[in-house]
Amino acid sequence: MLDFSRFEYLSFDCYGTLIDWESGILGYLRPLLRSKGCNVSDAQILTLFSESEPRHQDARYRSYREVLAAVMRDFGREFRVEFTGDEVNGLAESIRNWERFPDTVPALKRLQPRYKLAVLSNIDDDLFALTAPKLEVQIDCVVTAQQVQSYKPSLHNFETLLHRLGIRKDRLLHVAESLYHDVVPARRLGIATVWVNRRQGRPAAATKLVAAHSDLEVPTVAALADLAVS
Repeated sequence: MLDFSRFEYLSFDCYGTLIDWESGILGYLRPLLRSKGCNVSDAQILTLFSESEPRHQDARYRSYREVLAAVMRDFGREFRVEFTGDEVNGLAESIRNWERFPDTVPALKRLQPRYKLAVLSNIDDDLFALTAPKLEVQIDCVVTAQQVQSYKPSLHNFETLLHRLGIRKDRLLHVAESLYHDVVPARRLGIATVWVNRRQGRPAAATKLVAAHSDLEVPTVAALADLAVS
């Protein structure tokens, strides 16, 4: 069991951990594809997204808006449909409508009196600005992919976070849904991790699936708060 008393900061991945990004992705792509006569399953959509997004993030840095536009073009090729320019750009624009998980705000409000809170996200600054008010708490530090010009799982993102926080790595606990983007690189740097396994056995996911071990696994951020503030 983790000794929560040793942590000063809790850092969170945002999309997938605090914000229900799979519902957001499906909410945009499912009706769009069906309007073009393409009846694919949610699993097919999430699987293609999980394959396409990291491939574009692994190339030279470009904004997350551009990454999502490239993902949309992959969807068009894969399912043989034509998207307009507005439709290609619409996935990024839909982020303003992506909702938080029901447990997110209550859990963050329970954690905030005891820990400083940070966000480490593969996002653009202006897109995160659309999400930040939905968290309803003061985030003490935000590090985005745009700021560091790289995407997790790059170690550079985590090293930048540690530098900005000005703390030893043993004072940071990183909380995330993605093993690939977050748990693996954080552990490589010796940062303690919590895997928020919101999928609970469902096979398809919008994040690349890898084998990894976290220091703690919980089903929700609320379950983490139960342990961290007990």
